[in-house]
Amino acid sequence: MEARVMKIGLRLIAALFLFAQATASWAQWELDNSHSTVNFLSIKNASIAETHHFNTLVGFISSEGTVQLAIDLNSIDTAIPIRDERLRDQLFETKKFSTATVRSKVDIAILAAVANGGSVSTELPLILSLHGFEENLTVPVNVFGESGKLRVITSRPVIVSAADFGLGESIEALREVAGLNSISTAVPVTVNLLFSHAP
Repeated sequence: MEARVMKIGLRLIAALFLFAQATASWAQWELDNSHSTVNFLSIKNASIAETHHFNTLVGFISSEGTVQLAIDLNSIDTAIPIRDERLRDQLFETKKFSTATVRSKVDIAILAAVANGGSVSTELPLILSLHGFEENLTVPVNVFGESGKLRVITSRPVIVSAADFGLGESIEALREVAGLNSISTAVPVTVNLLFSHAP
């Protein structure tokens, strides 16, 4: 079992390495993981809200405006280790679906407008791939430049439905294991991403 887990881990590292290599080759702007966050809010028993995030992100924006973001689902951080384990194993099933990806295209006019310190508010259409499913979403964002960097922040939360990604039954199973009355299946997601200009 340990050998299998190690093999899966090595595959994930290799995939993220290849993604990072692509970033270095194609990027106009590279994601700064240490200053970027993807957060989501869970609500249990109808009134208890908690914020969670992922620790490992890889991404870039090309000079043509192509946007790519990879989220390591194994890096889920809820501040409770047993809950992290349950989310990895029972919800995301990271042994089969270790990464969520976001693909989009931003108008190069927006990049030009913010490159010298400007700011733009817009709605960004994207494709979210998660748990073997793909969905089209529209995300309202504020984009602004700051000293050779780009900051992309959601202007309001984006609601992601668990059912759209085949996660509804898994959430119900988690509810039973945790002994809760309810867990919301509609999840508000926010991002705060910092991109540095590629050399």
